[in-house]
Amino acid sequence: MAPSAIFDRPLLRARRARALALGPAAFLLERVADDFRERLSAVLRRFELAADLGTPGDAVRRKIADRVDALAAAGWDAGRVSDGALRVVADEEALPFRDGSLDLAVSALSLQFVNDLPGTLIQIRRALKPDGLFMAAMLGGETLTELRQAFAAAESDIEGGVSPRVAPFADLRDLGALLQRAGFALPVTDVDRVTVRYPSPLALMHDLRRMGATSVLAERRRTPLRRATLTRMFEVYAERFADPDGRVRATFDILWLSGWAPHDSQQKPLQPGSAKARLADALGTRELPAGEKAGR
Repeated sequence: MAPSAIFDRPLLRARRARALALGPAAFLLERVADDFRERLSAVLRRFELAADLGTPGDAVRRKIADRVDALAAAGWDAGRVSDGALRVVADEEALPFRDGSLDLAVSALSLQFVNDLPGTLIQIRRALKPDGLFMAAMLGGETLTELRQAFAAAESDIEGGVSPRVAPFADLRDLGALLQRAGFALPVTDVDRVTVRYPSPLALMHDLRRMGATSVLAERRRTPLRRATLTRMFEVYAERFADPDGRVRATFDILWLSGWAPHDSQQKPLQPGSAKARLADALGTRELPAGEKAGR
């Protein structure tokens, strides 16, 4: 693990393997997979070769299989794939695809755990053919804000300080800039906020374990969580984030991002000064010289 790494990637692989053994909680993945199918339905073309990058399970591949001629599953656990996809054992941080080889690249609920997201996006763009499409969903924004706040309050009360318990998440506004920086054309980002209700914070933590989504921060605290801190966290969570029926809320922000590998056929913004009509004429108003104030 690199000294500057945010996430412990070997631990992430171990946590996901444990989730598979426990029986994964896949409700978010299933929701995302349905959205992938719907979003791709707006693209009126088939894709010759597609790669699914790091997505846990096969839910996304099942939903988009009828849109592609060949589909590869690329990830650390690709050797376990049994849905007929091509298997490419790889890490999202070091993709093995040659430049200009893919027509479509997708990823679901995985890219939030890469240490170098800008570098990964550049690799994906390079792997796409001209006019190839990249589409991904990742956790970000205010995901698990309730758990983050409850842990911070509990540790402050019991231990007199706060340690990182929940991973930092990307902001939606930053992702559009990262897509442009990576060289994607026509970048689009949006968010799908999902609020899940649980009978208790403990039930949420059990689900996170079965998602393989418990903390894999490189700078996480190595000592066991104190019982008093955990008890106080449950109390704070219930006090601040419970509904009248006693169930507690957990927020999951699913950030969607998409972009195209540049191609001459794509729409391009007009050059400054190329307009053939004045905005003031279109609006039926008088254009004022710079510095002049409109009369009242």
